[in-house]
Amino acid sequence: MNYYIVIPAHNEEAFIALTLQSLSEQTLLPSKVVVVDDNSTDKTSEIVNEFSIKFPFISLVKKTSEAIHLPGSKVIQAFHKGFETLDENYDVIVKLDADLILPSNYFETIINTFKSDPKIGMAGGFAYIEKNGDWILENLTDKDHIRGAFKAYRKECFLQIGNLKPAMGWDTVDELLCKFYGWKVVTNQSLKVKHLKPTGANYNKTARYKQGEAFYTLGYGFLITSIASAKLAMLKKKPLLFFDYIQGFLKAKSAKKPLLVTTEQAKFIRSYRLKKMKEKLIK
Repeated sequence: MNYYIVIPAHNEEAFIALTLQSLSEQTLLPSKVVVVDDNSTDKTSEIVNEFSIKFPFISLVKKTSEAIHLPGSKVIQAFHKGFETLDENYDVIVKLDADLILPSNYFETIINTFKSDPKIGMAGGFAYIEKNGDWILENLTDKDHIRGAFKAYRKECFLQIGNLKPAMGWDTVDELLCKFYGWKVVTNQSLKVKHLKPTGANYNKTARYKQGEAFYTLGYGFLITSIASAKLAMLKKKPLLFFDYIQGFLKAKSAKKPLLVTTEQAKFIRSYRLKKMKEKLIK
C-alpha cells in the first residue's frame, strides 16, 4: 500500500527537522511527503528544502494566509493546498503535524492495520508530551480517538467523508462520519508519538470560543455540548473554560452557523455520542 503524507507547517524551524528525520527512518517509507509552508517567517522552508535534496520523496509547497492562528480552518486549508498537488496513486493519505517524532515502525504498523481489515477507515497511535523529563500520555481525548496531529485514512474512506473540513472540530467530525458510513476507527497503544508542542499552546480567547462553536457545528445539541465541555475543561484542568465553550456554542446557535454535517448525519452523531456517554456511566 502506498501512503502519502501532507504536513501543514507555520514557523516550525524548531521541530520540522525532527519530524522529517523520523519519517526518513521509517521501516516502510512514504511514497510522498508534502510540507506546506503556510506563511512562515523563520527557516522552515530552508530546512524542508535541505531534506528534499537528501530524500526525493519530500517536497515543499508554499502558501500565504493570514498570520492569526485559529485551530482547524488554517491548518486544514494548508492541508488542502498540499493534497491538491498529489496524484491519486495512494492507498492511504496522512495528515501530520510538523512537531512530532514518530517511532520507526509507525507507518509499517499503520499499513499492516489497514491490510488486516478492509473496513478499517482510519488508524493512528497515541500522543505523548514531555513533562519533567518523562514522556506521558497527552490525555485530552478518549483512547478510541485519533489525535488530529497524526491522522491516517484509507483512500476510499477519505473520499467518502468528503476530505477534511476546514473548521475547528474537523478531527472529530471525520471520525463520526467514518462511523456514519460504517468504517472502523482503530487506535494502537503501542505506537507512541512524541508531540513536541502541546495541543492548544497558541490558542487565545477567540480560539477557546471556537471550541463551543465546533460543538454546535458538529450537531451536538446543548445537552451533549454541556457534557463534552465539562469533560474537556476538566481534562485541561481549567474548569472556567466550560463557560467559554458554552458561550461559543450559544453564539454559533444565535448566528445560525451552518453545520459541518447533514441533518441525517447530525441525528446519527447525537445518538452515537449519547450511547457512548451512557456506556461510560454504566462502567
